[in-house]
Amino acid sequence: MNLDDAIDIADWRLRVHELYADVRVQYARNEALAHRTWVDGRNELFAEHPAAPLLEEDEDDFDGLDVPDYDPAWAFEAEIEEAPPAHMDVPTGTDGVVPFDRIGIVRLDGLGTLDVWWLGSYGGGIFIPVKDASAGKDGGTYGGGRYLIDTVKGADLGERGSRLVLDLNFAYNPSCAYDPDWACPLAPSGNTLQVAVPVGERTFADDY
Repeated sequence: MNLDDAIDIADWRLRVHELYADVRVQYARNEALAHRTWVDGRNELFAEHPAAPLLEEDEDDFDGLDVPDYDPAWAFEAEIEEAPPAHMDVPTGTDGVVPFDRIGIVRLDGLGTLDVWWLGSYGGGIFIPVKDASAGKDGGTYGGGRYLIDTVKGADLGERGSRLVLDLNFAYNPSCAYDPDWACPLAPSGNTLQVAVPVGERTFADDY
């Protein structure tokens, strides 16, 4: 990676942290408004930022990410419950092999459970990917799953007391959904829901 690319990626991550900081403040008052801020902010980053994970041929035609309107029925809060330990090592495009350890599960009423992973490398953080029954299907979601929480990147909606905010309207695609040169942690079996989730970011037009 050259110096310019490194600076651009560092700035991208800073901007993502700043966006979610604004969204968390708004979410406490008005979830739908916070969602609108999140969608607009991501669209601006993808349209203007040099580190946006778009192929050159997709940049000129980019007119926004496909994200349905906010639906409060898909917002949850959940305690992290104990689960047997598990480990996975994930090769990534920019961060080498990234280790994750399962620290528990969360229950989404009527949908199932999701494994909660702890990033074991520098910085640490909670990571919760999610794959639903529409993954890889026409009009559905990215085949490898989406990210719901990734605290090392600031991508989370915080907590309410001891409960995590798990709002599927904010599920977003990993970078490899836009550019095959990226290698991203994808949702393992314990992060798969058996129902279609109609909210959050949908499949990109040139989905990989």
